[in-house]
Amino acid sequence: MGQFGIGQPVTRFEDRRLLQGEGRFLDDVRLAGQAQAVIVRSPHAHARIMGIDTKTAAQAPGVLAVFTGADLARDNLGTMQMTLKRKRPDGSPMFAPPHRGLAQDRVRYVGDPVALVIAETRAQAEDAAELVNVEYAPLPSVTSTADAVGGAAVWDECRDNVSNLFESGDQAATDAAFAGAARVIRRRYVITRVHAQYMEPRGAMGVWDPGEERYTLYADVQYPHRVRTALATNIFKVPEHQIRVIAGDVGGGFGTKGWQYPEHRLVLWAARKVGRPVRWACERREAIPADEHARDNVTDAELALDAEGRFLALRVRTLANVGAYVSSDRNLLATFSNIVTLVGVYAFPVAHVQVFSVLTNTNSTAPYRGAGRPEATYVLERLIDDACRELNLDRVELRRRNLIPASSMPYKNPLGVTYDCGNFPKSLEDALALADVAGFPSRREASRARGRLRGLGIANAIERAAGAQPEFAEIRFSPSGGATIFMGSKNQGQGHETTFKQILYERLGLDLKDVRYIDGDTDRVAFGMGTMGSRSTVIGGTALWMAADKVIAKGRKIAAKLLEAAEADLTFADGRFAVAGTDRGVGLKEVARAAFQPGQLPPGLEPGLYETGTFVPKQDTWPNGTHICEVEIDPDTGAVTLDRYALVDDVGTVINPLTLKGQIHGGVAQGVGQALMEQIVYDGESGQLLTATFMDYAMPRADTLPDMVIASNPVPTKLNPMGAKGAGEAGTVGALPVVMNAVMDALAPLGVRDFDMPASSGRVWAAIQAARAAR
Repeated sequence: MGQFGIGQPVTRFEDRRLLQGEGRFLDDVRLAGQAQAVIVRSPHAHARIMGIDTKTAAQAPGVLAVFTGADLARDNLGTMQMTLKRKRPDGSPMFAPPHRGLAQDRVRYVGDPVALVIAETRAQAEDAAELVNVEYAPLPSVTSTADAVGGAAVWDECRDNVSNLFESGDQAATDAAFAGAARVIRRRYVITRVHAQYMEPRGAMGVWDPGEERYTLYADVQYPHRVRTALATNIFKVPEHQIRVIAGDVGGGFGTKGWQYPEHRLVLWAARKVGRPVRWACERREAIPADEHARDNVTDAELALDAEGRFLALRVRTLANVGAYVSSDRNLLATFSNIVTLVGVYAFPVAHVQVFSVLTNTNSTAPYRGAGRPEATYVLERLIDDACRELNLDRVELRRRNLIPASSMPYKNPLGVTYDCGNFPKSLEDALALADVAGFPSRREASRARGRLRGLGIANAIERAAGAQPEFAEIRFSPSGGATIFMGSKNQGQGHETTFKQILYERLGLDLKDVRYIDGDTDRVAFGMGTMGSRSTVIGGTALWMAADKVIAKGRKIAAKLLEAAEADLTFADGRFAVAGTDRGVGLKEVARAAFQPGQLPPGLEPGLYETGTFVPKQDTWPNGTHICEVEIDPDTGAVTLDRYALVDDVGTVINPLTLKGQIHGGVAQGVGQALMEQIVYDGESGQLLTATFMDYAMPRADTLPDMVIASNPVPTKLNPMGAKGAGEAGTVGALPVVMNAVMDALAPLGVRDFDMPASSGRVWAAIQAARAAR
């Protein structure tokens, strides 16, 4: 519908203010009388706290207060609660120790909060923090995922460090299929630990209003309403109306800024204690020790094939490192998503998967762009390539032979979920043509002539998106005819304002200049589950669509009165009600103005025009696609260059091709970063964090990525009226495996058989040298 409707490449409305420095990020929030907080964090991976002396720090210049875990305990603050009910392998209840805000008896990772110092200025708080004397008695620690089971106990109550086991599939049928298989391929894959590294590090500002007896939290969170619920219900144990959460512009979240962090409760609690607003701003060097991390799996995977190369069964056992604390369901969400997409887009008759969530002396892990789906796709697509090398099979043909055909949709996979629609074979064929795979041999020969190694990677990806949780939208007209939309999802850089205005334009035809967009404030927006799992357009957009339908329904009644016509004779299109077969009509803006004038309303109709929509889908959607890339490697230095990248994605109906490509570019960049360079590393003996800054934690830059060639193979879903499936994480899900498959394809001719991410130059060079020595 028109130049601004669904499917049109509309440039983002929010970019003007953001690019001109007119955004309102957390660091832009300044309140009268605000004090500054600094957190004293543990330098040990595991240690007993023998004592904390705060007297000297409390007397330092500008200091208002110094608090410890004992102060929190005296005020009886609560902890986050789990709703997932899992068990340990022996059948006993899941062991999920929550974080209490400030450690009391022990610290369990480098960065564990120990004390809170509040002063007039940041510099004064930092100086005083240096004066807090904490006496530690170091204890044995374990930071390696592979060594977690049976390693040093993180908690005395869980000696084997296994928090819980989650499994899916038919074990007996899978074992039988393996027993009768012609060939079985076995591999171990290590998926590294990473950090989100957003544009603006986390922060929080807490305010206590004694007159209203009410807390206000300013924070860069993805789920404002859920953070409010958690703080009210679990932490402070007060009615929700006594807490307000405000999130402005968020400089990237990627899942890691999702839910309730210890710092949120600390600044609110401290604000009440000192009678002033309290700000905590995480500095870049503090981010990796302070934040939740992501990924960090060790997986043993087995693929069973028959004599013709058809997949018979998949068997997977994963150790998923969840860190030292399991404070909420969020810390386990990736383990669930990891399981159900492990069979990917292939027609496996049977499968059995086990994920052991293991505790270590590291930061808790949580959802990060893709949340389990990149890990699952990585394991499967690496395993398929390894099978092809071991059995001398063609990588494309083996995939073709085993893809689920479009005619089989809807398709229930052996791990219990149903793909409602998709055309996986077409995405593969389109991507092969888009990437000019037929020309790869000549490009490989040209690289060889220059002394370079060239590899081709292929990965078919699918992700579970837009889970069956509700989302809210409201359209509120003013007496002058303008409209404001209130969205329960939270923008964090994806272009929500543009996307939702396009949907509103499609349904109501409103001039976009007449529409205001609001999100992120629990006082202004009635409800919301927030932004995660590629759900905002699918669920939030549908809620907005529903609200628009209600506006049209009420507007038709008012228009019928204004036009002196029967409702049944009215049509609505392009923002205008018209009497069918005539040139008589009235615009929605005029109808909205009339809605506030009782004399222009039909008898009994309530004045005003403000409608809401709350949508919960019947099931998840399944964005999917094919990624193909080529890398070139300098064997003398191990340097990897990503030379070509093409992908075909099915995200259902495309709302905005421009923002879709932006989402895919960003998602691919995050997957590429992990594959080639990003990794959080701990010292195996001391448990010390070795990659706390950008001096040690590498990040992709603009020149890391080539020009991407992107095409769409949309198969709209019938699970929502727009046909959208979600796009925010699709790029990452395929990027992680396709880059490593390309690296392995380049290295395999040298005899490199096993190689795990990251494919940094040093690690690649070492693998080449080891292969040459072995030969």
